[in-house]
Amino acid sequence: MTALTDIRYRFPGLLGGWSRFDGPAGTQAVDASIDAVADWQRSGNSANSHGAFPAAQACDALTECVSATMGELLGADPAGFAFGPSTTANMMALTRAIAAELGPGDEIVCTELDHDSNISPWLLAARDSGATVRMARLDRQSHRLNTDAVIDLIGPATRWLAVTGASNAIGAIPDAAAISRAAHAIGARVVVDGVHLTPHRQIDVEAIGCDVFTTSSYKWYGPHAGIMWVEPDLLDSLAAYKVRPAPDRGPGRLQYGTPSWEAMAGIDAAARFLLDTTMAAVIEHEESVFERLLTGLHDLSGVRVVGPADLANRAPTTMFLVEGHSPLQVASKLAEAKVAVWDGHNYAIEAMGPLGLDAEDGAVRVGVCVYIGLGDVERLLEAVSTLGSR
Repeated sequence: MTALTDIRYRFPGLLGGWSRFDGPAGTQAVDASIDAVADWQRSGNSANSHGAFPAAQACDALTECVSATMGELLGADPAGFAFGPSTTANMMALTRAIAAELGPGDEIVCTELDHDSNISPWLLAARDSGATVRMARLDRQSHRLNTDAVIDLIGPATRWLAVTGASNAIGAIPDAAAISRAAHAIGARVVVDGVHLTPHRQIDVEAIGCDVFTTSSYKWYGPHAGIMWVEPDLLDSLAAYKVRPAPDRGPGRLQYGTPSWEAMAGIDAAARFLLDTTMAAVIEHEESVFERLLTGLHDLSGVRVVGPADLANRAPTTMFLVEGHSPLQVASKLAEAKVAVWDGHNYAIEAMGPLGLDAEDGAVRVGVCVYIGLGDVERLLEAVSTLGSR
């Protein structure tokens, strides 16, 4: 019996008896976040920042409150938080600013394990600046990103290093802290994509030692929004692309236009949900459920599990193939059993080759989150076993 056995009632979107293993692409919103969004919309406080009337002042207070809550959740200085529509959008704004300070001879290190939101923006920055991107290889046997594979690419020309906190495809968690230390030793800056790490681990940005940390609240039971933390001194020094009235200091330099106040209210409530639930309870629940899922998939005839074989340094996410069926066919058949999964590359396009997968078809991806229980796992395993026996 895990601590979060009865938490499903907090998620109104879990309707119709579905088992929702699609969380890595976006979770259902928790009731407190839904209520916070609606309450803000009804409050009359939707306005803009830095005004002389109460609604505008409420917007300023909301920004301060959400930044403080995110600082508590991620172990980061509240002064560094910028809010945008998605992590991809936030990364595009960041790398466009960084590109202005790069040139031929400069190098950026990326990894094959990353979601493309932490690769393509760097490729575009390199294209525009003349810099070079070097790609750290995923280990073909363990399906992990070995620390040395990244550190060995760091050299005198390295200016930025981009690494995932946890793979959104197979859950592997690299040693971002060790990688950050190695990059900082030669004066390089580090971006950690924390989108898939934040829902599943206790985050301490200060301990990781990165310069930028990204996350998206709709991956942890909140509204569709992206949150990016940038070390405050770095934030003020970036050559940001912005409109002239935008502030010259602080997060507003990287926020394009008025933020979604209702989304920010929802972000605050979702972050509070994680803080109140405690990540220790989340981890205990997810590891118990994921262990049964991973073991069960490995035990099924005709199923190939993709990703690390064990639970060590692992978010509760994996991919698999069923012999004789395409990933799309498997996902469609599981949907008939009211089991929601994703098929394809899931934007981890650099990882498909090293994982031995088709670049487009990819594999079936399943992820465990707080509202997935052992009953959901048994339903999925039963549905997959039926496919494998045909």
